[in-house]
Amino acid sequence: MPVVNWLKKNLVVIAGLVTLAFLLLPNVVVTVFSFNKPKGRFNYEWQEFSTDAWKDPCGVADMCGSLSLSLQIALWATVGATVLGTMIAFALVRYRFRARGVVNSLIFLPMAMPEVVMAASLLTLFLNLGAQLGFWTILIAHIMFCLSFVVVAVKARVMSMDPRLEEAARDLYAGPVQTFVRVTLPIAAPGIAAGALLAFALSFDDFIITNFNAGSTVTFPMFVWGSAQRGTPVQINVIGTAMFLIAVVLVLASMAIGNRRGKRKA
Repeated sequence: MPVVNWLKKNLVVIAGLVTLAFLLLPNVVVTVFSFNKPKGRFNYEWQEFSTDAWKDPCGVADMCGSLSLSLQIALWATVGATVLGTMIAFALVRYRFRARGVVNSLIFLPMAMPEVVMAASLLTLFLNLGAQLGFWTILIAHIMFCLSFVVVAVKARVMSMDPRLEEAARDLYAGPVQTFVRVTLPIAAPGIAAGALLAFALSFDDFIITNFNAGSTVTFPMFVWGSAQRGTPVQINVIGTAMFLIAVVLVLASMAIGNRRGKRKA
C-alpha cells in the first residue's frame, strides 16, 4: 500500500497545507470580488467582471478618509507600543525588582481579557477624566491594547540573547550606549520588528475597542461595519486585497533578506 504509507509519512504536512488553504480562502474570495460589478448595493454574489473599482478605489465617500485615519492611528500606536514594550521587556528580563513576578503576570491580562471588557474599562477611564472621545482616546487605547503583544515578542527574543556578546563588547572598551546600539539592538531587532508588525496589524484591524472609544471618529473597520448594513461597496474589497498583497510582499522581502544574510554568514 504505497499510497497509504505516503499519506502516513506526510499526514502532518498535508494537514498543515489544508489548514493554510482554509485560512487563506477568505482572502481569495475578497480578491475575486474586488473585480465584481454587482447589480445591487451588496457585493455578495458574482455578477460581472470589472476593473472599475480598481480604477477608482476612493470612489466611495469618506472611505479613503477613514482608511487614512486608521493608518495614522496604527502607525503612531505601533511606535508608542514598540518603544514602551521594548523598554518593559528589557526591564523584565535584565533587572530584578520588587513585584517583578506580578508585572510579568499582569502583562498577559490584556491578551487574555475579552476586548469588550478592556474597551468598556478604557471608556470608563476616559469619561471619568473628562476626555473628549476621538483620535487621541483611540490612540491611547490602541497603545494599551498592543503593548502586551510587543512585550511578549521582544521578551522572548531578549531571553534568547547570549550575554557573553555584550560582555565581549565591553571588554573591547565599548561604552554602554555603543554596546546597546551595535550589539544588543541588532540582536533584538527581529523580536522588536515582529512586535511592531503585530501591533500595527492589531491596531489597524481593531473594531471593538475603537468603537467604544471613538466618539464620532470613524476608522476603516468602523466604516466597513457601517457599510455592511446598507450595502458593501466593491472598493472595500479593493482596499482589503491591496493590504493583503502589501503584507505578502513584506513577508517575502523579509525572508529574502534573511536568506541573503544567512548565505553571507555561511
